Amino acid sequence: MLDLNKVAEWLELERSLLESGILEVDSMTGKEFERFLSLHFEKLGYIAILTQDSQDYGADLILYKDGSKTVVQAKRSKNPVGIKAVQEVAGAVRHYKGNKGRVITNNRFTENAYNLAESNDIELWDRKKLIEFILTAKKCK
Repeated sequence: MLDLNKVAEWLELERSLLESGILEVDSMTGKEFERFLSLHFEKLGYIAILTQDSQDYGADLILYKDGSKTVVQAKRSKNPVGIKAVQEVAGAVRHYKGNKGRVITNNRFTENAYNLAESNDIELWDRKKLIEFILTAKKCK
């Protein structure tokens, strides 16, 4: 039987995530950040699939749009993101047979992360790019 209270809680959480900005992102849990990203990508016309919580092979989201499959590693972090996230998503792109990989963070990346991403054709979205993405999604109806 459908629990209307649970549905109302879920809808309120979605509304709250869609209204969040970068300061709210900074205090989210990792799972909230993943859901936040999926909702914003959906606003931009993507099909966004959240992977399971464990044994996800280095992917948090799988995005589909225009015949392309993008594998995303989401890193909500208080510290700069290093090569581990790049290594994980590079492996996940192969595992999920993706067209491209992307790591998204609310922070910045280390120089080594940029170097490894370049040699593995992985996109890195730092805090500035994330803010631009949020603002673009908020403009969509």
